[in-house]
Amino acid sequence: MTRAGFVAIVGAPNAGKSTLVNALVGSKVSIVSPKVQTTRMRVIGIAMRDLPNGDRAQVVLVDTPGIFRIAKRRLERAMVAAAWQGADDADAVALVVDAERGISEETKAIIDKLAGGKKRFLILNKIDLVPRETLLALTGELNGLLPFERTFMVSALKRDGVADVLVAFAEALPEGPFLYPEDQAADLPMRLLAAEVTREQVFLQLHQELPYEAAVETDKWEERGDSSVRIEQTIHVQREGQRAIVLGKGGARIKQIGARARHELGVMLERPVHLFLHVKVSARWADDPAHYRAIGLDYEPKS
Repeated sequence: MTRAGFVAIVGAPNAGKSTLVNALVGSKVSIVSPKVQTTRMRVIGIAMRDLPNGDRAQVVLVDTPGIFRIAKRRLERAMVAAAWQGADDADAVALVVDAERGISEETKAIIDKLAGGKKRFLILNKIDLVPRETLLALTGELNGLLPFERTFMVSALKRDGVADVLVAFAEALPEGPFLYPEDQAADLPMRLLAAEVTREQVFLQLHQELPYEAAVETDKWEERGDSSVRIEQTIHVQREGQRAIVLGKGGARIKQIGARARHELGVMLERPVHLFLHVKVSARWADDPAHYRAIGLDYEPKS
């Protein structure tokens, strides 16, 4: 018997949702950085699992943007709308909570909206940073606010406890045919995935210096006769001073960003990558409808 369905991974910003999805899939499908709200769109990761009863399951994981209580800017509102749409469309929902941070106001707001008939799982992440007594108290408090089907304690970064989570997700899914080929790990266009890899490097290397409002777009993807690929991308920033930060002295910073992104893309694509980066001041990119369409967000999200 085969099972297949969607599990939405929701939670406050920086709870570790993307790290958990990558750990469950067993490969990188979603970017990770210390910067809050790194994930901007719904990212699909696909994990296969054999169950003890002989069933084989395909768990389609929906990594959603972090949900924050007060979304003031257009991009934030679009991200929150995408997160809730992912939760509404899924067969089950998993709430990821940063165990070290505890129950934030964002987490309380999410719990208030999760009530309903859908199967719900609670995942306490980063448990290696918290005493066991604190974890038990947190589990009791969260289940008191909203009963969950099961509660798991994991360290997504160390992949500790994630195997049990995947089994529970698989068992919760309905019987039915697989939704994707068995060897597919993600459902994201390669041009978009390549842009996300570069954006991750921008955030990792300039976390303290560059504001959250930076974007990367893949302008050109050229398959070459020697099996390599040439990729041209634009890094959009909002002010000239930010452009100077991304370039670095003598272009040193953008060379480093490009080198690391190129290496990671080469590993992911399993072939040589020629990556060319440009930095452009786009003061109003966050108000450009085309940018929202490119990353699968609604420019005018429903409230």
